[in-house]
Amino acid sequence: MSDTPKTPDHPERGWRNFYGRRHGKTLNQAQKDYLDEDLAALSPGAVSWEANPTREPLDMAARFHGKPVWLEVGFGGGEHLVHMAETYPEVEIIGCEPFINGVAMLLGKIRRLAVQNVSVHPGDARDLLDVLPDGSLEKAFLLYPDPWPKKRHHRRRFVTQEHLEPLFRKLKPGAEFRIATDIPDYVRQSIEEVPQAGFVAEFEVPAAFDPENPAEVSGDWDTPWSDWISTRYEQKALREGRKPHYLTYRRP
Repeated sequence: MSDTPKTPDHPERGWRNFYGRRHGKTLNQAQKDYLDEDLAALSPGAVSWEANPTREPLDMAARFHGKPVWLEVGFGGGEHLVHMAETYPEVEIIGCEPFINGVAMLLGKIRRLAVQNVSVHPGDARDLLDVLPDGSLEKAFLLYPDPWPKKRHHRRRFVTQEHLEPLFRKLKPGAEFRIATDIPDYVRQSIEEVPQAGFVAEFEVPAAFDPENPAEVSGDWDTPWSDWISTRYEQKALREGRKPHYLTYRRP
């Protein structure tokens, strides 16, 4: 996809390039049914520019009844999101994913397991961050995000100020931000960019880590979180010989 700006679909917001896939293989009938029958009821509220052109903040109290709210950006097939929803039924979790096949996979899991505390935004995380009230999230997850391996594409990664600054504002003081990745250069960019947005790392960067030549060195970022579930993306990385890293940051 070209990086050349195009005419904005909503002139008042300017143009936001979107990179990545929105559709994959043809959905089967059950997946189509999930999208038709279940998705609308799981919306966190008026997120799209069509539904909320003035970008009014979501009414979190009305939608989530005063419960703690977490956010997972790019939930893939939804394994981790559903696991956390089952583990913490007292928490409401918003999942954000533009890839419609992944959304359909999540909806199938939600229906089979009768999970009651998940909301789904099937689109760009930036649109959701626009309308989440400041200080409304208690935890956020960025798990095996698209690595955009080519250097010229690194600015497309989520760990840039375009995404991190609004995420920081939406998190409550003391809130946790977790990143899992198997890509050393994604670790490098996270180490450089995430603190610039105001986050504080809760891990020590190993002395052997060279930001100019990222290597898979050992450190306390090797240990997954106690409530972690290994996703299909992580299993693929392990099969292909790449080591996962688990980075924990916090909003002071």
